[in-house]
Amino acid sequence: MEELANLKSDEQKALLAVVRRLQGLVTEVLNPDDFQKIRHILLRTVEADALRRDQFGLNPILFDLQTAVITAEEIGLNRASIVSILLHDCVSMGVVSIEEVEREFGEDVAHIIRGILRVNELYARNPSIETENFRDLLLSFAEDMRVIFIIIADRVNLMRQIKDKGAVEERTRVATEAAHLYAPLAHKLGLYLIKRELEDLSLKYLEPDVFYMIKEKLSATRAARDLYIANFIAPIEEKLKGTGLKFHIKGRTKSIHSIWQKMQKQKCKFEGIYDLFAIRIILDSELEKEKQDCWQVFSIVTDMYRPNPKRLRDWLSVPKSNGYESLHITVMGPEGKWVEIQIRTERMDEIAERGLAAHWRYKGVKDSGSKLEDWLKDIRSALESHTESDEQLVDRFKVDLYSDEVFVFTPKGDLFKLPKGATVLDFAFQIHTTVGSHCTGGKVNGKNVHIRTKLQSGDQVEILTSAKQQPKRDWLNIAITPKARAKIRQSLTEQEMQVSTFAKEALERKFKNKKIEPEESIMMKLIKKMGYKHVTEFYKAIAEEVLDVNTVIEHYQEMVEREANPNAYSTEQRSADGYVATVPDDHAGGNADVLVLDNNLKGVDYSLAKCCNPIYGDDVFGFVTVNRGIKVHRQDCPNASLLRERMGYRVLRARWAGKGTKQYPVTLHVVGHDDIGIVNNITSIINKEKNVMLRGISIHSSEDGLFSGTLTVMIDDQNQLTQLMKKLSTVKGVKNIAR
Repeated sequence: MEELANLKSDEQKALLAVVRRLQGLVTEVLNPDDFQKIRHILLRTVEADALRRDQFGLNPILFDLQTAVITAEEIGLNRASIVSILLHDCVSMGVVSIEEVEREFGEDVAHIIRGILRVNELYARNPSIETENFRDLLLSFAEDMRVIFIIIADRVNLMRQIKDKGAVEERTRVATEAAHLYAPLAHKLGLYLIKRELEDLSLKYLEPDVFYMIKEKLSATRAARDLYIANFIAPIEEKLKGTGLKFHIKGRTKSIHSIWQKMQKQKCKFEGIYDLFAIRIILDSELEKEKQDCWQVFSIVTDMYRPNPKRLRDWLSVPKSNGYESLHITVMGPEGKWVEIQIRTERMDEIAERGLAAHWRYKGVKDSGSKLEDWLKDIRSALESHTESDEQLVDRFKVDLYSDEVFVFTPKGDLFKLPKGATVLDFAFQIHTTVGSHCTGGKVNGKNVHIRTKLQSGDQVEILTSAKQQPKRDWLNIAITPKARAKIRQSLTEQEMQVSTFAKEALERKFKNKKIEPEESIMMKLIKKMGYKHVTEFYKAIAEEVLDVNTVIEHYQEMVEREANPNAYSTEQRSADGYVATVPDDHAGGNADVLVLDNNLKGVDYSLAKCCNPIYGDDVFGFVTVNRGIKVHRQDCPNASLLRERMGYRVLRARWAGKGTKQYPVTLHVVGHDDIGIVNNITSIINKEKNVMLRGISIHSSEDGLFSGTLTVMIDDQNQLTQLMKKLSTVKGVKNIAR
C-alpha cells in the first residue's frame, strides 16, 4: 500500500507502520487474498482522485487503517468488521459498488458497510447528532452490534488525532459527543479502557486547564503513591504465594476524568481525594475454579486488612449485563487510607478491559452477549412502535447507558435486574405490563411499602394489585425504567383518547339537540381561537368540566355569524374597563441581529435563561426546551454540565454578533467589611457609570463584622460588566465580588 498518493512524509511512515501492525494482527483472521484485493481497490480509489481529507485534514485511507488496528487490537473484532472499515470509504466514493464488495468479500461485509454508510450520512447531514436524526442513528446501531463497535473505534481514533487540528469549535463538538454518547456506549458494551480514554481526551479538549492540573499533580505524587502501593501489596503477595495460587498484582491510578468527577462531587481540591488508585489481583485459574479462587483471595485479604462492608460489590455471583465479572472490596490500609481491591481471573480481566468482544475468544464460556442483544431488541421495538417522542426516546436510551444495576427477587426466588434507583412500580412493569398497570403498592422483605419505594440489591419484592387501579400521570415521576415509562405513557394516551371520544360524543349530542350541524372547518378555527393547540386538549377540558358545552356552542354560533356577516364585526368598540396592554419583556426575548444560533441561524425566537442570566458578550449556548422554545445559557451556567450530559442532543451552538442593542439585568454578590459608608461608596460608583443603572440592592450584616448582599444592575454587555466589577473590587472594605 506504499504506492498510495496524497500522503505527507510523516503520513507515509505512519502508513507503513500501521499496515505491518495490521498484517501481524489479522493474519489468522483474513483470507489469504484479502489484503491483495483490498490494496487493489484502494489503489483504484487513489487513481480516481476520489480521496478527500476531512475537516481535520486527516487522510481517509490512513485513518481507516488506524481504525482497523484499534478494532482488531483493542476490541477484537473479526474479518468482516476489518474489511468493512477499510472499504466503506471506497464504496461511498463510488469507486467500488456494494454488489462488487458482496461478490468479493461476502454478504456479511456488505451488510456492515451499509450500516457504517448510514451513520456517515447522518453526520454529513448534520455534524452533530441532534434529536431529529438520533432515531436514525439508533436504528443503524440496533441492526448490527458490530456497527456500534466500529463507530466507537472510529471516534477513539479521531479523538487521538485532533489535538492540534481543525477549528476549536469542531474539536469541542467531537469531544462533547465523545463524552456524552460514545463513552457511555463503550461503558454499556464493557469497553472500559476505551471508555476511560474517551472521557480523559474529552476533558483534555473541553477543560484543558483542569486536565493538565490533575495530570501534573498525579505526576508529582507518583513516587509516594508507588511506594504506598508496594508496601500495601507486599504482605498480600507473601500470603497468597503460600496458598499455591497463580496470580499477579498491579496498582492502577484512576483516570483523570474520574478524579475530576470526584472533586466535583465531593466539592474538594485534588489533595482531598484519597482513593486515587485501585489494586487489582488477577488469578490464573481454571474455569471451574474461578469463583472459588476469587473468594479464597477475598478471605485472605479481609483477614489482613479491615474491610468496609458497605463497599462490597459482588459481580461474581451475578455478572453485569455487559459480561463484567469481578469482586470489589474496600479495605483500611496503612496510614488509615481506604484502598479499593478488585479480585478477578485472567479471563475476567480481558473481558473487563476489552468488553463483549472478549467473550468470543473463550470457547465453552456462556456468551452474555444475549443480554446486550435484548437491549438492542428493546431499542428496535421502541423505534418501530413510535409511541415515544424523539426526546423521550433519546432520554430512554441514555438512561439505559448510564445506569448501574440492582438485583431483586420475587417471592418464588426469580431474579430480576433493574437500574439503580428503580422503584416498586418499575419492578411491577418488569414482571408484566398488566401487573404494572394495576399496581397499588408492594411488600419489600415482608413489609408493606408505597409504589415509589426505591429497591436495593437483595430485596425480595411482592407486588400488590387492584383491578380498579389505572396508570396516573404522576407515575411518570416515580418510574425510571424505559419499559415502565413507555407503558405508562401509552396507557395515559389511551385514557385521554377515551375521554376525548366521550367528550366529543357529548358535544355532538348537544349540537344535535339544538338542531345545529357543526362544520369541521369552523370548529377547528374555534378550538384554535379558544387557545387549544390540540383537539384532544379541547375535548379533555370539556370532559373535566373546565369548559362548558353551552359556552362552546355559543362561541360556535357567534363565529358562524361573523363568517356570514364579516362587515358587522369589522370595527369592534371596547371600553377602557378591563383593557390590558401586553408590554414585551425586553430581557426575555432575543434580538435576531445580536445572537446567532447553530449554523449561522438568525431570526429564531429565544429567551435568556433565568438560572444564569446571560448578557451580550458572554460565551453562551442554546438549549431546545420541550415547550418553551430555545433558552440561551452561559457556558459556565451551573446547569450547563447537567444539560450537556443528559440532553446533549438538544444543545445548540450560539454566539453574539453585531452590537448589543439593549440592557440586561445582572446580579452581583458582594462580601466585605461592615464599615461606615461602604454601601454609599458602592452605590456611588454604580451611579457614576455611564449606561449602568442600579435596579435593586439587598445587604445583610453578620456578627463577625462582615456584610454580604446582592446588587442587581442593568448592563449593556460583558465588557461593561467586567469594568464595573474591577472598580467595585477596589472599594476599600470589599473582600469579594462575583457574578
